[in-house]
Amino acid sequence: MFSKRSDLPLDNDSLSKFLPWLIAFMVFLAVLSMFGMLLLASTATRWDQGISGTLTIQVLPADNRAKDSERLQKVLLVLEKLPEVERFEVFGDEKMKALLEPWLGSAAASKDLPLPRLIDVELKSGLTINLNELSQKIEDMVPNIAIDSHSLWLERIVNLTRVLEVLAIVILAFIGFATVGTVVFTTRTGLAIHRNAIEVLHLIGAQDSYIASQFASRALTLGLKGGGLGLCLSIPTMWTISAIAKQMETNLLPNINFGISHFLVWLALPVVIAFIAMFTARLTVLRTLSRML
Repeated sequence: MFSKRSDLPLDNDSLSKFLPWLIAFMVFLAVLSMFGMLLLASTATRWDQGISGTLTIQVLPADNRAKDSERLQKVLLVLEKLPEVERFEVFGDEKMKALLEPWLGSAAASKDLPLPRLIDVELKSGLTINLNELSQKIEDMVPNIAIDSHSLWLERIVNLTRVLEVLAIVILAFIGFATVGTVVFTTRTGLAIHRNAIEVLHLIGAQDSYIASQFASRALTLGLKGGGLGLCLSIPTMWTISAIAKQMETNLLPNINFGISHFLVWLALPVVIAFIAMFTARLTVLRTLSRML
Protein backbone atom coordinates (compact mmCIF):
# COMPACT_ATOMS: atom_id res chain seq x y z
CA MET A 1 0.00 0.00 0.00
CA PHE A 2 2.81 2.44 0.82
CA SER A 3 6.56 2.47 0.51
CA LYS A 4 9.12 3.05 3.26
CA ARG A 5 11.71 4.33 0.76
CA SER A 6 11.04 7.51 -1.20
CA ASP A 7 12.63 8.33 -4.52
CA LEU A 8 10.88 11.71 -4.60
CA PRO A 9 12.00 14.70 -2.49
CA LEU A 10 8.58 15.04 -0.86
CA ASP A 11 10.04 16.21 2.45
CA ASN A 12 11.26 19.38 0.79
CA ASP A 13 7.76 20.51 -0.20
CA SER A 14 6.35 23.48 1.66
CA LEU A 15 3.01 21.66 1.56
CA SER A 16 4.41 19.00 3.88
CA LYS A 17 4.58 21.68 6.58
CA PHE A 18 1.08 22.96 5.86
CA LEU A 19 -0.82 19.64 5.82
CA PRO A 20 -0.06 18.47 9.42
CA TRP A 21 -1.30 21.74 10.88
CA LEU A 22 -4.48 21.59 8.86
CA ILE A 23 -5.10 17.99 9.90
CA ALA A 24 -4.39 18.98 13.51
CA PHE A 25 -7.07 21.66 13.25
CA MET A 26 -9.51 19.15 11.72
CA VAL A 27 -8.89 16.59 14.47
CA PHE A 28 -9.23 19.30 17.11
CA LEU A 29 -12.64 20.31 15.75
CA ALA A 30 -13.72 16.68 15.35
CA VAL A 31 -12.85 15.78 18.95
CA LEU A 32 -14.64 18.84 20.31
CA SER A 33 -17.68 18.08 18.14
CA MET A 34 -17.84 14.53 19.49
CA PHE A 35 -17.33 15.86 23.03
CA GLY A 36 -20.21 18.29 22.60
CA MET A 37 -22.41 15.61 21.03
CA LEU A 38 -21.84 13.22 23.97
CA LEU A 39 -22.43 16.03 26.47
CA LEU A 40 -25.71 16.98 24.81
CA ALA A 41 -26.84 13.36 24.73
CA SER A 42 -26.14 12.84 28.44
CA THR A 43 -27.79 16.17 29.30
CA ALA A 44 -30.95 15.32 27.35
CA THR A 45 -31.08 11.88 28.99
CA ARG A 46 -30.74 13.37 32.46
CA TRP A 47 -33.46 15.94 31.88
CA ASP A 48 -35.74 13.30 30.41
CA GLN A 49 -35.26 10.97 33.36
CA GLY A 50 -35.34 13.69 36.01
CA ILE A 51 -38.35 15.74 34.89
CA SER A 52 -40.61 13.51 32.81
CA GLY A 53 -43.55 12.13 34.77
CA THR A 54 -43.73 15.07 37.17
CA LEU A 55 -46.15 17.92 37.80
CA THR A 56 -45.95 21.11 39.77
CA ILE A 57 -49.07 22.51 41.41
CA GLN A 58 -49.02 26.07 42.70
CA VAL A 59 -51.57 27.19 45.25
CA LEU A 60 -51.37 30.91 44.64
CA PRO A 61 -51.59 33.13 47.72
CA ALA A 62 -55.00 34.61 48.42
CA ASP A 63 -55.86 37.94 49.97
CA ASN A 64 -56.55 36.20 53.24
CA ARG A 65 -53.40 34.17 53.91
CA ALA A 66 -55.09 32.34 56.78
CA LYS A 67 -57.09 30.37 54.22
CA ASP A 68 -54.02 29.24 52.26
CA SER A 69 -53.44 26.22 54.49
CA GLU A 70 -57.08 25.19 54.16
CA ARG A 71 -56.92 25.46 50.38
CA LEU A 72 -53.67 23.48 50.36
CA GLN A 73 -55.26 20.62 52.32
CA LYS A 74 -58.12 20.41 49.84
CA VAL A 75 -55.64 20.02 46.97
CA LEU A 76 -53.77 17.31 48.87
CA LEU A 77 -57.03 15.40 49.42
CA VAL A 78 -57.65 15.39 45.69
CA LEU A 79 -54.12 14.13 44.98
CA GLU A 80 -54.44 11.31 47.52
CA LYS A 81 -57.43 9.91 45.63
CA LEU A 82 -55.77 9.92 42.20
CA PRO A 83 -54.48 6.45 41.18
CA GLU A 84 -51.95 7.98 38.79
CA VAL A 85 -50.06 9.78 41.56
CA GLU A 86 -47.03 7.97 43.01
CA ARG A 87 -46.11 10.58 45.61
CA PHE A 88 -46.30 14.30 46.28
CA GLU A 89 -44.34 16.74 48.42
CA VAL A 90 -45.24 20.18 49.71
CA PHE A 91 -42.38 22.65 49.62
CA GLY A 92 -42.01 24.55 52.86
CA ASP A 93 -41.22 28.24 53.12
CA GLU A 94 -37.51 27.62 53.69
CA LYS A 95 -37.22 25.48 50.58
CA MET A 96 -39.15 28.02 48.53
CA LYS A 97 -36.82 30.78 49.70
CA ALA A 98 -33.81 28.61 48.82
CA LEU A 99 -35.22 28.15 45.30
CA LEU A 100 -35.85 31.86 44.85
CA GLU A 101 -32.63 33.12 46.42
CA PRO A 102 -30.45 32.65 43.30
CA TRP A 103 -32.92 34.85 41.38
CA LEU A 104 -34.08 37.38 43.98
CA GLY A 105 -31.10 37.49 46.32
CA SER A 106 -31.81 38.76 49.83
CA ALA A 107 -35.34 39.77 48.80
CA ALA A 108 -36.31 36.09 48.83
CA ALA A 109 -36.11 36.08 52.63
CA SER A 110 -38.56 38.94 52.99
CA LYS A 111 -41.65 38.04 55.01
CA ASP A 112 -43.73 40.42 52.93
CA LEU A 113 -43.05 38.46 49.75
CA PRO A 114 -46.21 36.50 48.84
CA LEU A 115 -45.01 32.97 48.18
CA PRO A 116 -47.25 30.32 46.61
CA ARG A 117 -47.55 26.90 48.18
CA LEU A 118 -45.77 24.57 45.83
CA ILE A 119 -46.54 20.85 45.47
CA ASP A 120 -44.18 18.55 43.61
CA VAL A 121 -46.13 15.62 42.17
CA GLU A 122 -44.57 12.44 40.78
CA LEU A 123 -46.71 10.22 38.57
CA LYS A 124 -46.51 6.45 38.44
CA SER A 125 -44.28 5.04 35.75
CA GLY A 126 -46.07 4.40 32.47
CA LEU A 127 -49.22 6.26 33.52
CA THR A 128 -50.43 9.57 32.13
CA ILE A 129 -52.92 12.01 33.56
CA ASN A 130 -55.37 14.34 31.87
CA LEU A 131 -54.19 17.76 32.98
CA ASN A 132 -57.38 19.50 31.88
CA GLU A 133 -59.56 17.17 33.94
CA LEU A 134 -57.23 17.43 36.95
CA SER A 135 -57.11 21.21 36.70
CA GLN A 136 -60.90 21.42 36.42
CA LYS A 137 -61.42 19.04 39.35
CA ILE A 138 -59.13 21.04 41.63
CA GLU A 139 -60.41 24.39 40.40
CA ASP A 140 -63.95 23.36 41.35
CA MET A 141 -62.82 22.86 44.93
CA VAL A 142 -59.94 25.31 45.23
CA PRO A 143 -59.81 28.37 42.97
CA ASN A 144 -56.69 30.28 42.05
CA ILE A 145 -54.26 27.41 41.42
CA ALA A 146 -51.84 26.66 38.56
CA ILE A 147 -50.73 23.26 37.28
CA ASP A 148 -47.50 23.05 35.29
CA SER A 149 -46.52 19.99 33.29
CA HIS A 150 -42.83 19.79 32.44
CA SER A 151 -43.40 17.56 29.44
CA LEU A 152 -44.08 20.39 26.97
CA TRP A 153 -40.98 22.47 27.54
CA LEU A 154 -38.92 19.36 28.23
CA GLU A 155 -39.88 18.00 24.81
CA ARG A 156 -38.81 21.25 23.19
CA ILE A 157 -35.46 21.27 24.98
CA VAL A 158 -34.81 17.62 24.17
CA ASN A 159 -35.70 18.28 20.52
CA LEU A 160 -33.24 21.18 20.52
CA THR A 161 -30.48 18.97 21.88
CA ARG A 162 -31.25 16.35 19.23
CA VAL A 163 -30.95 19.01 16.53
CA LEU A 164 -27.61 20.09 17.98
CA GLU A 165 -26.47 16.45 17.98
CA VAL A 166 -27.34 16.16 14.30
CA LEU A 167 -25.48 19.43 13.71
CA ALA A 168 -22.41 17.95 15.41
CA ILE A 169 -22.62 14.90 13.11
CA VAL A 170 -22.88 17.22 10.09
CA ILE A 171 -19.80 19.08 11.31
CA LEU A 172 -17.93 15.78 11.54
CA ALA A 173 -18.96 14.97 7.98
CA PHE A 174 -17.77 18.38 6.76
CA ILE A 175 -14.47 17.86 8.57
CA GLY A 176 -14.04 14.55 6.73
CA PHE A 177 -14.84 16.14 3.36
CA ALA A 178 -12.51 19.06 4.08
CA THR A 179 -9.71 16.65 4.96
CA VAL A 180 -10.23 14.71 1.76
CA GLY A 181 -10.33 17.89 -0.32
CA THR A 182 -7.17 19.22 1.28
CA VAL A 183 -5.27 15.99 0.70
CA VAL A 184 -6.43 15.91 -2.92
CA PHE A 185 -5.25 19.49 -3.45
CA THR A 186 -1.85 18.98 -1.80
CA THR A 187 -1.30 15.69 -3.61
CA ARG A 188 -2.06 17.16 -7.02
CA THR A 189 0.21 20.10 -6.25
CA GLY A 190 2.96 17.68 -5.25
CA LEU A 191 2.51 15.78 -8.51
CA ALA A 192 2.86 19.01 -10.46
CA ILE A 193 5.97 20.03 -8.53
CA HIS A 194 7.67 16.66 -9.03
CA ARG A 195 6.42 16.00 -12.55
CA ASN A 196 9.92 15.79 -14.02
CA ALA A 197 11.10 13.36 -11.36
CA ILE A 198 7.99 11.22 -11.90
CA GLU A 199 8.67 11.08 -15.64
CA VAL A 200 12.21 9.90 -14.94
CA LEU A 201 10.88 7.16 -12.67
CA HIS A 202 8.50 6.07 -15.42
CA LEU A 203 11.41 5.92 -17.90
CA ILE A 204 13.31 3.52 -15.64
CA GLY A 205 10.26 1.29 -15.25
CA ALA A 206 8.47 2.58 -12.13
CA GLN A 207 4.76 1.77 -12.04
CA ASP A 208 2.01 4.20 -11.06
CA SER A 209 1.27 2.12 -7.98
CA TYR A 210 4.87 2.53 -6.79
CA ILE A 211 4.70 6.31 -7.12
CA ALA A 212 1.26 6.36 -5.47
CA SER A 213 2.61 4.35 -2.53
CA GLN A 214 5.24 7.03 -1.85
CA PHE A 215 2.63 9.79 -1.75
CA ALA A 216 0.37 7.59 0.39
CA SER A 217 3.17 6.86 2.84
CA ARG A 218 3.95 10.55 3.15
CA ALA A 219 0.28 11.43 3.67
CA LEU A 220 -0.02 8.78 6.39
CA THR A 221 3.01 10.12 8.24
CA LEU A 222 1.83 13.71 8.04
CA GLY A 223 -1.68 12.66 9.04
CA LEU A 224 -0.45 10.87 12.15
CA LYS A 225 1.69 13.84 13.16
CA GLY A 226 -1.11 16.32 12.63
CA GLY A 227 -3.73 14.08 14.20
CA GLY A 228 -1.61 13.54 17.29
CA LEU A 229 -1.06 17.27 17.63
CA GLY A 230 -4.78 17.98 17.28
CA LEU A 231 -5.63 15.37 19.92
CA CYS A 232 -3.05 16.82 22.32
CA LEU A 233 -4.60 20.27 21.88
CA SER A 234 -8.15 19.02 22.37
CA ILE A 235 -7.51 17.18 25.66
CA PRO A 236 -6.74 20.30 27.76
CA THR A 237 -9.63 22.08 26.06
CA MET A 238 -12.08 19.35 27.11
CA TRP A 239 -10.59 19.32 30.62
CA THR A 240 -11.07 23.10 30.89
CA ILE A 241 -14.70 22.86 29.76
CA SER A 242 -15.34 20.09 32.30
CA ALA A 243 -13.71 22.11 35.09
CA ILE A 244 -15.79 25.20 34.27
CA ALA A 245 -18.98 23.10 34.22
CA LYS A 246 -18.19 21.70 37.68
CA GLN A 247 -17.52 25.17 39.09
CA MET A 248 -20.96 26.33 37.94
CA GLU A 249 -22.52 24.15 40.70
CA THR A 250 -25.77 23.75 38.83
CA ASN A 251 -28.00 20.73 38.48
CA LEU A 252 -28.87 21.60 34.90
CA LEU A 253 -25.69 19.99 33.56
CA PRO A 254 -24.81 16.36 34.24
CA ASN A 255 -21.50 15.20 35.64
CA ILE A 256 -19.13 14.97 32.70
CA ASN A 257 -17.85 11.43 33.10
CA PHE A 258 -16.92 9.50 29.99
CA GLY A 259 -16.02 5.85 29.79
CA ILE A 260 -13.08 4.02 28.29
CA SER A 261 -14.97 3.53 25.02
CA HIS A 262 -15.20 7.31 24.54
CA PHE A 263 -11.48 7.78 25.06
CA LEU A 264 -10.72 4.91 22.70
CA VAL A 265 -12.82 6.60 20.02
CA TRP A 266 -10.94 9.88 20.52
CA LEU A 267 -7.59 8.07 20.37
CA ALA A 268 -8.64 6.26 17.20
CA LEU A 269 -9.83 9.43 15.49
CA PRO A 270 -6.34 10.72 14.47
CA VAL A 271 -5.47 7.27 13.13
CA VAL A 272 -8.69 7.11 11.11
CA ILE A 273 -8.09 10.55 9.62
CA ALA A 274 -4.48 9.62 8.83
CA PHE A 275 -5.63 6.52 6.95
CA ILE A 276 -8.25 8.59 5.12
CA ALA A 277 -5.44 10.91 4.04
CA MET A 278 -3.34 7.93 2.93
CA PHE A 279 -6.06 6.31 0.81
CA THR A 280 -7.08 9.70 -0.62
CA ALA A 281 -3.49 10.47 -1.64
CA ARG A 282 -3.07 7.07 -3.26
CA LEU A 283 -6.30 7.27 -5.27
CA THR A 284 -5.54 10.85 -6.30
CA VAL A 285 -2.10 9.90 -7.62
CA LEU A 286 -3.41 6.89 -9.55
CA ARG A 287 -6.23 8.87 -11.16
CA THR A 288 -4.03 11.87 -11.95
CA LEU A 289 -1.23 9.77 -13.48
CA SER A 290 -3.70 7.81 -15.60
CA ARG A 291 -4.86 11.10 -17.13
CA MET A 292 -1.39 12.59 -17.53
CA LEU A 293 0.10 9.63 -19.41
